Amino acid sequence: MKIIFPVFILLILVSSCSEEKIQPQIEKSSVQGEIPSNESWNSKILFTEEGRLKAILYSDHFKMFDIQKITLLDGVKIKFYNSEQRNTSWLTSLRGKVNDITRDMYAMDSVVAQNDSGTVLKTTELMWRNADQKIVTDKFVTITSPQEIIQGYGMESDQALENYKIFNVTYTKKKTGAK
Repeated sequence: MKIIFPVFILLILVSSCSEEKIQPQIEKSSVQGEIPSNESWNSKILFTEEGRLKAILYSDHFKMFDIQKITLLDGVKIKFYNSEQRNTSWLTSLRGKVNDITRDMYAMDSVVAQNDSGTVLKTTELMWRNADQKIVTDKFVTITSPQEIIQGYGMESDQALENYKIFNVTYTKKKTGAK
C-alpha cells in the first residue's frame, strides 16, 4: 500500500501535465511579421499643404509599419476640403492602407464616397492618388448623381466627384425629371 499510493499520485501528476498546451493568438493582420511601430485607436489625422487643410482622416484603428512604409487602417472616414477649406466630399470604408512613401491611399471593403452635390460612388476598392489627387479603380462601380445612375468597371475622378469617367460602362439610366 505504501508503494501504490506514491505511484498513484505520480500517475495523476503525469496525466495532468500531458494536457494540450494553449497557444496564444497571433494577429494575422501584421505585415510580413513586422510589428507596428505606432498604433492608435479612434484617431483623427489632419492633412495640410502650405498651411491649408486638405483632408481629415478618422480611423477606428491604425497601425504604422516603418520597414514596409505602410499604414493599415480599420474603420476609415475621410473628409476632403477644397482650396477655400470647405468640406466638398467624404469617403468611408471598412479597411484602408496608405503607402507612406507616395502618400497614396487605398480604400477596401464597402467603399462609399459622396460629394456635397449628392453624387455617390460605391465600389469594393479604390485608390486616391496623392500625386494628382484623383480617385481611381479598376473594380465595378456605381455612381448615382441627381441626374443619372451609371455602373461599370474602372473609373477615374477628381476627389470632389465632380468630373468622373467610367471606362467600361455596363448600365446607365437617366433619373426622371433630370435635365
